[in-house]
Amino acid sequence: MDSPTLSEFDLHLFGEGRHWHIYNVLGAHVCRSKGVEGVRFAVWAPHAKSVSVVGDFNHWATGANPMASNGDTGVWSCFVPGIGTGALYKYSITTERSDQLLKTDPYGQAFELRPSTAAVVTERGRFGWGDGDWLARRSRWNWQQSPISIYEVHAASWRHHGSGRWLTYRELADQLVPYVLELGFTHIELLPVTEHPLDESWGYQTTGYYAPTSRFGSPDDFRYLVDQCHRHNIGVILDWVPGHFPTDEHALARFDGSALYEHEDPRKGRHQDWGTLIYNYGRHEVRNFLIGSALFWLDAFHIDGLRVDAVASMLYLNYSRKEGEWLPNVHGGHENLEAIEFLRELNRVCQSRFPGTLICAEESTSWPRVTRPPEIGGLGFNLKWNMGWMHDTLDYLAQDPVYRQYHHDKLTFGLLYAFSENFLLPLSHDEVVHGKASLINKMSGDDWQQRATLRLLFTYMFCYPGAKLLFMGGEFGQRREWSESRELDWSLLAHPEHQGIKKLVQDLNGVYRREVSLNGACFTPDGFEWIDCHDSPQSVISFLRTAGGETSVIVVNFTPVPRHHYRIGLPQGGNWREIFNSDSEYYGGSNLGNPYTMPADQQPWMNRDWSLELTLPPMGAIILRPAL
Repeated sequence: MDSPTLSEFDLHLFGEGRHWHIYNVLGAHVCRSKGVEGVRFAVWAPHAKSVSVVGDFNHWATGANPMASNGDTGVWSCFVPGIGTGALYKYSITTERSDQLLKTDPYGQAFELRPSTAAVVTERGRFGWGDGDWLARRSRWNWQQSPISIYEVHAASWRHHGSGRWLTYRELADQLVPYVLELGFTHIELLPVTEHPLDESWGYQTTGYYAPTSRFGSPDDFRYLVDQCHRHNIGVILDWVPGHFPTDEHALARFDGSALYEHEDPRKGRHQDWGTLIYNYGRHEVRNFLIGSALFWLDAFHIDGLRVDAVASMLYLNYSRKEGEWLPNVHGGHENLEAIEFLRELNRVCQSRFPGTLICAEESTSWPRVTRPPEIGGLGFNLKWNMGWMHDTLDYLAQDPVYRQYHHDKLTFGLLYAFSENFLLPLSHDEVVHGKASLINKMSGDDWQQRATLRLLFTYMFCYPGAKLLFMGGEFGQRREWSESRELDWSLLAHPEHQGIKKLVQDLNGVYRREVSLNGACFTPDGFEWIDCHDSPQSVISFLRTAGGETSVIVVNFTPVPRHHYRIGLPQGGNWREIFNSDSEYYGGSNLGNPYTMPADQQPWMNRDWSLELTLPPMGAIILRPAL
């Protein structure tokens, strides 16, 4: 069991910002002292005049359980006998100005259900994990040569009970896991389940960086969800927010009366857009707090990766600021040098200690080498969200088909930079909320054209180089915008046209996972080659995907006009067959395509020795491969 005293070595490592198990030191830990069971509390509050633990065990009386200062480390600690798991507590902090603050534990591993904010003493080690085989495979996983297909989920609004209440973590496991298995995704990504006070923030204004939100159950209930995913070969990625934190008085803001976790100067310490505070990445203990949080989720909950939110806001000192509203770095530039080093260290530590985990950057600018190693000047992420591809593609599909020929470059421009990073293609929650319309309602045309275009979009995404991400509801053509306050419109699945879209996503996942040509070389240019990118008059593109000696041909017709006798060049002769058609009647399409094996003609076309005449379905995409 934990010792009731803190070691000098632990405190030294924390002061250096390199204690990777700091979550076993700070916070509340059940232990024994001189044969007596109790809880050791420890908190970092270097500018406090005094600190005491208050809770339901001492009637919330300030001073009843005073904490001792551990010298110039800024850490305060004490042992409270006779209490254990389930005790509620906070820290009563007397500031240098003798103000009295009541703060929750930054390292708390469980919290009360909002609006209550006390931390809850909890213990690790009692959950019976059954995912050993998964973790062993993950440590050897070559993710760059594997399918990565992510279903993005907001736990509070995926599905509700008939009464309208949320599903618990365990109920999510029992319902979400079979659904994801049916659809064929390789991973789920959870919008932040780190504890947060405001439902409407979707979890992005975090106050509990070491605790799953109590909205859906206990930490062990969350472990059950992850364990069930792993037992069924589904990875779990967590949205994680180290870029900013809310100003709630009970949490991190001016924690000990000083700007401890944030910057004192609002030109460096406040996000004007979001009304939140920016971490001081130059402070060792703050970096340790954040990296410790990342490691805690990978360690204590077996999480398979983190999606780091709002990386661009971390990298630029002038992010969303006018002149005079920000302070330059020591070289006079706008780069946040401390944040850059923090991100590099985060990626080095996480990936070295937990091989096979994915650390993904939601980074929306052209910052170079986001997914390249720190040793060559990169940030060290595994994947970067390809926001350019997403915006260009959705803008293009919003155009009336008759005008798409004038916007053809939106389809082709992305390939100029497609392999400059390891990209993930995101059709995420951010694109279906706040007046942006659902995915299907972004598509131009009547109801039939919108459904056909959505099926085309999904097929195009699964064939385009990069990992894939789709936010919940898109897989069956949800019509209403997403709202965190209601469940998805599951009733739509009573209609064949929506069932068809879901069936298409399921089959696309199957094709993507089976075809090495589609999943084996997503991050290198030798896996992609244009057949024809110049047919803007007909709004048609065609390209090759190759890997592991296998080849697929993809042809996409972005207009509602069927193209009969459309000839494309081929990389080889022999027989070819259509293995996927987004216009199939099974998906609600018009069933126009190429149902029979087709011998290639020895007729040069598009600078290739072989060619083939095809029927291109209206607003449809087809995948061909050599017939065996």
